[in-house]
Amino acid sequence: MSPAGPLRPRPPEVLSRRSFLRLAGAAVIAMAAAACADAASGSPAPAGSGSPGATASPSTTRASPTIVVPAGPDLRTKIAQMLLVGFRGLTVAQAATTVVDIRERGLGGVLLFDTDGPSGSSSRNVASPAQLRTLVAGLRAVAHVPLLVAIDEEGGEVDRLTTARGFPATVSAAALGTRDNATYTRQRARAIGKTLAAAGIDLDLAPVVDVDVNPTSPAIGALERSFSADPAVVTRQGLAFLAGLHDAGVAGTIKHFPGHGSSTADSHLGWVDVTTTWTPAELEPFRAIVAAGAADAVLVAHVFDAKLDRTYPASLSSAVIDGLLRTSLGFEGVVLSDDLQMGALRKVYGYETAVERAILAGTDILTIANQQLYDAEIVETTIAMIAESVAAGRITEARIDASWRRIAALKTRYHGAIG
Repeated sequence: MSPAGPLRPRPPEVLSRRSFLRLAGAAVIAMAAAACADAASGSPAPAGSGSPGATASPSTTRASPTIVVPAGPDLRTKIAQMLLVGFRGLTVAQAATTVVDIRERGLGGVLLFDTDGPSGSSSRNVASPAQLRTLVAGLRAVAHVPLLVAIDEEGGEVDRLTTARGFPATVSAAALGTRDNATYTRQRARAIGKTLAAAGIDLDLAPVVDVDVNPTSPAIGALERSFSADPAVVTRQGLAFLAGLHDAGVAGTIKHFPGHGSSTADSHLGWVDVTTTWTPAELEPFRAIVAAGAADAVLVAHVFDAKLDRTYPASLSSAVIDGLLRTSLGFEGVVLSDDLQMGALRKVYGYETAVERAILAGTDILTIANQQLYDAEIVETTIAMIAESVAAGRITEARIDASWRRIAALKTRYHGAIG
């Protein structure tokens, strides 16, 4: 799909696509501002108890205000809102293709990285706090509907905003779990949230709430990304971490559903089968955090478990997403896929099949990191691909609408509450 050209005249009673997008964006911003004003009039949230092992304070639970979501733009723009895409560029000028994707195609979100995987470059989107603020502000300025700006800022090994680039030091999940002090974890997460908010970032793809079943797991345990082997500790720490992000006005994402901690392989590289290692205990942190209303989003892993779905990995499984996560656990928020270019999917299904299956399974936001390989035209390609699936009847427009509503609700809740 090429960038939109000049608009043709339409009857006065019909809004142009661009006018509608402006009105929709204004409506989202106005609702977010009203929500922020309401929040500002309330009392500060308690900081939680200071005893080791204490649970996070009641303010961990996110209120669910009544949100009126706009009916939505045209189909292709709604599809574009479902994409969270990695890109290259330290400046808006260097990210010219992404600017077109945001302004002309309605790209819903961007994912920031410090380094570039395909090229091996140590410079991708992050050089310094001032540079990052300018980049994010420039991208937001061209969006008709508020842009979702996301990053993996877990602390420890997975730390995109490093001290070498002028950002504050962070602590790994394993270190926080060993200490198991909810107040301390909330403080550390609040510091991360403030760093993100200052840069204009509104979604952290953290915390990891995988249970550390296999401490040598190359994807989780070996990188100290899990809080603990005890589901209760993981739950306490996950709730405290989310509370800290929320204190700073940043949304959090719990991952990697339904649990990646028992894996013996890395889904970045290839197929991961946890059929013989995964147990229902790995669901407990997800279940408790969802029940507490603390999760803004859930990221689903590319792990295969024949006990849950005999055909598809979790990220492509309606039994896991629509069945287990939404129906059994009762999660009503935004579901993200893990990176759809990872080897676990790309080497088995191919990109087009993975995208279609993820949507059919119930995914709202398709994560395309552009870190395994880089495709500057991936947004245009993916929008056209999904639109064709809708036209062919393989995906219903109602399914796209459901994701648009959840994404718009998330943006309404957080846009304007940061930065």
